Amino acid sequence: MTTMESLIGLVNRIQRACTVLGDYGGGDNDFSSLWETLPSVAVVGGQSSGKSSVLESIVGRDFLPRGSGIVTRRPLVLQLHKTEEGSQEYAEFLHLPRRRFTDFGAVRHEIQEETERITGKTKQISPVPIHLSIYSPNVVNLTLIDLPGLTKVAVEGQSESVVQDIEAMVRSYVEKPNCIILAISPANQDIATSDAIKLSREVDPSGDRTFGVLTKLDLMDKGTNALDVLEGRSYRLVHPWVGIVNRSQADINKNVEMTVARRKEREYFASSPDYGHLASKMGSEYLAKLLSQHLESVIRARIPSITYSINKSIDELESEMDHLGRPIALDAGAQLYTVLEVCRAFERIFKEHLDGGRPGGDRIYGVFDNQLPAALRKLPFDRHLSIQNVKRVVTEADGYQPHLIAPEQGYRRLIDGALSYFRGPAEASVDAVHFVLKELVRKSIAETQELKRFPRLQADIAAAANEALERFRDEGKKTAVRLVDMESSYLTVEFFRKLPQEADVARNPGGNPQPTASTDRYGEGHFRRIGSNVSSYIGMVSDTLKNTIPKAVVYCQVREAKQSLLTRFYTQLGKKEAKQLSQMLDEDPALMGRREQCAKRLELYKAARDEIDSVSWTR
Repeated sequence: MTTMESLIGLVNRIQRACTVLGDYGGGDNDFSSLWETLPSVAVVGGQSSGKSSVLESIVGRDFLPRGSGIVTRRPLVLQLHKTEEGSQEYAEFLHLPRRRFTDFGAVRHEIQEETERITGKTKQISPVPIHLSIYSPNVVNLTLIDLPGLTKVAVEGQSESVVQDIEAMVRSYVEKPNCIILAISPANQDIATSDAIKLSREVDPSGDRTFGVLTKLDLMDKGTNALDVLEGRSYRLVHPWVGIVNRSQADINKNVEMTVARRKEREYFASSPDYGHLASKMGSEYLAKLLSQHLESVIRARIPSITYSINKSIDELESEMDHLGRPIALDAGAQLYTVLEVCRAFERIFKEHLDGGRPGGDRIYGVFDNQLPAALRKLPFDRHLSIQNVKRVVTEADGYQPHLIAPEQGYRRLIDGALSYFRGPAEASVDAVHFVLKELVRKSIAETQELKRFPRLQADIAAAANEALERFRDEGKKTAVRLVDMESSYLTVEFFRKLPQEADVARNPGGNPQPTASTDRYGEGHFRRIGSNVSSYIGMVSDTLKNTIPKAVVYCQVREAKQSLLTRFYTQLGKKEAKQLSQMLDEDPALMGRREQCAKRLELYKAARDEIDSVSWTR
């Protein structure tokens, strides 16, 4: 999976986690602010503009209710999750969390049923969204929000305020700065009358968040076309217009497969005398890729704010976890024995992950074998050792007195500057291994059956282990950076003594020194040789650090994690009173429920934070 797919897939998972957290009873306090920072795509258009067809074309499945008048009467939050090639397609509703739909006709029926559960069988609307996730190898990672179609008059069975109610509902989504607007307009109507464009222009006057989609191109009167719109002459948008050819009503009635419809769409544009030159940038498949690419750039820009919201929620949840628990009627000795046995079970599983009995420890080797060498190769030595920079550094090192034989100070400054770049990969290697160890702690806690009964003890062990890992990371960084500093503090003199000595002067038969062009210490060749010599030395140092940094990381982090992950926790445990131990093992049903809710939130947020860290490393 590419970095782009990882980023968008990550946001999809966080958004789904946010909706799940709402059902856990968290309300708006611990997830609404996070949701606000995550981008999504809202599909906006008038009734019968082709919104449903566009969505179904992107998904590649026929799953939305159809009919005359207003069909979409509740927002549909549709999350597309790209799965492995060859895997089965299925759908899940948030209100039916343990049921998988493989029949998309049943998905359509469930949307209708769930809509009517809130609105009844009338034409009324409701702002309460339906959450649907579709898992398929044939989609791109996207979050799409299908909104009721904009209308101008109320019909029988609707309140007089329905026109304003629908517009207010749509505005509540598209006014948010994180919302990308997919404005749907039919090509067989004048673009000047487009409800979607009118609304998007009001809420997004700069046009940065608006993508225009022109549907029903094949239904235009003969002799006419929509080139003025598609090429931006009638109404220009920041992002290019995309034309779509929807399935015909006959195809819908015959249940023509979406793959066939997509092929027909491609053939239409490829063979069209009007749109043939735009064929590569038309169609539902291109639209999905375009939205996915735009989402990736938006997400990259918002990673800091997403991380801040997640960390804030984690801090609040960990604080809540610290206050949960109540005494149980057990003597202190039995309580202490139980806690120690559970901790030993956790440590055994954690060591199995590291030593190879369980998966996960091999990712540490991947840091040393792939990520560290790749980071070293990306260091900007070409820029640092360019002729211009070498000349500048050497000249500045001379001061008012030009060097006589060799620019030693210039060499040293160039080497010091180059060596400083190694700090980044050294610290990043420590952080990457720290992330793997934290993930292994999380996995080990989840896999320790004895811990499942004690949510409070899970949190205590996780906090203690993560605190220990933080100490190991700090020591690992100190040691890894110290290795770099050691290279800076004492240069390998023998390396430079073995370099060919450059003659500064050539003596004439009379013995008088005469400078030659080949030894001009201010010539380009002279600075190129200096840069080449320094580059060779830096390469030697790079090879050394590529071997020594992993040794330092393993010694300070992995080895310590295996030997003393819970050492401090055990020391503190021995000082606890019976009441404190009882709180760790509290199994009261009401408190267990609260602890489980908190633990679920905490796990989801920590998983999201760790995934962001892992994606950031690959950027």
